[in-house]
Amino acid sequence: MRHRKVSRKLVSTTEHRIALLRNMVTDLFKHGRITTTLAKAKELRRVADKMITLAKKGDLASRRRALGFIRDKSVVKKLFSELREKYLDRPGGYTRIIKIGPRKGDASQMAIVELVEEKLSFKVSKSKKDRLKKIAEFIEIKKKELTAKSEAEEKKTEEQKSEVSSQEVSKEN
Repeated sequence: MRHRKVSRKLVSTTEHRIALLRNMVTDLFKHGRITTTLAKAKELRRVADKMITLAKKGDLASRRRALGFIRDKSVVKKLFSELREKYLDRPGGYTRIIKIGPRKGDASQMAIVELVEEKLSFKVSKSKKDRLKKIAEFIEIKKKELTAKSEAEEKKTEEQKSEVSSQEVSKEN
């Protein structure tokens, strides 16, 4: 039974699996996309997202942890400068897996793993747009009413002040 087992058995030994993931993460950050099997792609996604999260922290301890896993200093430098700026406002989902079908030799499912390029954008539905538009119009109407009321009150207070001052002037005379 595989209860509480986290990762997949990709190769024979643990050291080989870790070396494989290190090389794949390094190549992904260096080139932006790689082609591999689907199982390896799913494992790679986990590790790559963790490395980008370390880069988003940006402190010395995070840089050292990344250097402990990725042995290429130029790739770590790129990760902590370019990729950090690119994904700083993104909450997750830094990589994308695209299935490309079976491999010709052994019919293993192949996939492309790539870093996500576009910014997050949210599409607002028509009903929500209409509702927001109505709310904005309602707010504008209320603002106009309040300004008209405040102007009317100011005029009344000015008239009352002028009446009081004219009465005081007439009493003095």
